[in-house]
Amino acid sequence: MEQKDYETLTCETQEFRGYSQGKTIVDQFYVDQDYNVPDAKSDVQRVILNEGTLRIEEQKIVDNYIRISGKIQFRMLYVTDDSEKRLSSLEGRFPFEELVYAEKVPEGSLFIKSSQTELTVTVIHSRKLGIKALVELQVCSEQQKEEHLTSDIYREGRRGEEGSKYADGLCRKKRQETLLKMHTMKRDTYRIKEEVQIGGTKENIGTLLWTEVTPGKLDTRIGEEVLLLQGEMLVFCFYESPDGRLDWIEQTVAYEGKIPCYGAKDSMYHQLYPVFTDVAVESRMDEEGEVRILGVEATLDMRLIVYEEVEMDVLEDAYALDGECEIKYKDCPCEKLLMQNHTKCKVTEKLTLPEIKEDILQICHSTGRVEVESTQITEKGIEVEGVLHIQFLYIKSDDEIPFDVWQGMVPFTAFLESNETNDRMQVDLTWCIEQLNVGLLGNAEVEVKAVLAFHGFLKEEVKIRCPQEMICLPFDAEKLEKQPGIVGYIVKEGDTLWDLAKRYGTTGERILEMNDSEKNGLKSGDKILIFKESLSIL
Repeated sequence: MEQKDYETLTCETQEFRGYSQGKTIVDQFYVDQDYNVPDAKSDVQRVILNEGTLRIEEQKIVDNYIRISGKIQFRMLYVTDDSEKRLSSLEGRFPFEELVYAEKVPEGSLFIKSSQTELTVTVIHSRKLGIKALVELQVCSEQQKEEHLTSDIYREGRRGEEGSKYADGLCRKKRQETLLKMHTMKRDTYRIKEEVQIGGTKENIGTLLWTEVTPGKLDTRIGEEVLLLQGEMLVFCFYESPDGRLDWIEQTVAYEGKIPCYGAKDSMYHQLYPVFTDVAVESRMDEEGEVRILGVEATLDMRLIVYEEVEMDVLEDAYALDGECEIKYKDCPCEKLLMQNHTKCKVTEKLTLPEIKEDILQICHSTGRVEVESTQITEKGIEVEGVLHIQFLYIKSDDEIPFDVWQGMVPFTAFLESNETNDRMQVDLTWCIEQLNVGLLGNAEVEVKAVLAFHGFLKEEVKIRCPQEMICLPFDAEKLEKQPGIVGYIVKEGDTLWDLAKRYGTTGERILEMNDSEKNGLKSGDKILIFKESLSIL
């Protein structure tokens, strides 16, 4: 069989880096563990406060499973079972291992998108506790993807010839795309070190019984080669004075700093996933030698993705005026930014609590946790529904141990506006509690006031069909002779100038010129003449 001569054309490409996340896998598991109270600690009568956190040490893919292992750390504030009742605290940890099923083996690096640990502590007897932890994990994968988008195509030896743009015999169809290109994907940490001065009316610190450092408002922005941080954290400390009296302090502490981000510019966009870890609170002496300072340290673990919007010329199609072209195409997945926005949702709710009506005297401290139950895409934005879990420590009318805890929840609805939405968009949400206050109104009523902040990053995946390989074969002489040099044609709905020019071997400009339609273009129903082009007149 005789082999046809053909010419291979060269594709000119430009590199495009994108960021992609795999499917989020949600997993729940229980850990049930007996725990013996250490000899150095007093007997336990009743648990008042408890908290559990997850510390993940290893994530590994095993066949169609992700093996996650680490430790569950817990701590608790309890009433001692002594002749003279008092408050004490203890903390501990125990290992866990969980196999999370994945339908498809994740590509890229694994990370924990979020984790929640609900702890229930039961007193089996004064020296033994039953600890149950309900853990919810959201496991995901992320990777950097590189694509090569075709920007032009040319013939070797005939590139850049002077004169007509058709001097090399090629017609090109291009368009400009505004794409979201990944600039940086990194993980980093920021160490927070602050001090809290105790007010003059408060007791000196003797023994720290319970401390909480809760992340609050966090504003971030990209500067020149840095990520700038400006945040707040709520510090609560429940303590015993040197002479045995109970007291507490609650204060909002501001911090600010920056993380290096090589090559970043203030015009770029970013996604940030911060997690508070390694929190430590210790008592310190002031200048007068009294223990009236709290040293607060924490680590802000961050996953950071920085993007830039770029204008890219993309080649959609091409054909030759002096031959028949065969093109192989490839769909290149890219992303466009629809909206980066944030909103604040105010929650106000009055709760009647008859179960503590006779006991509650004052609220000392409150904490909350946001649980998002659903996100719905609407014409004007994203509707977020969920519940705000609330817990507050209060003083009650009990001479022995005048403290207790109430837990409950309040529903909320937030709305994140967007200039553009569609069913194909990817919604990435992060949230935090910026403010929370639970006030006692009297007659067994409390009022919950909270400000919830939601940060949204809305993207749309677009697949750009790019020519990857193109060859040009000589025209078949017999076929060429049978084709008419001029064609009468009635323009149909959906016809484009490019498609007509490619079909009949001419150029769009030539069709308009020969039909005196250069100003108005073509419209459905127009009767036109199409002349088959000759390279000699171009």
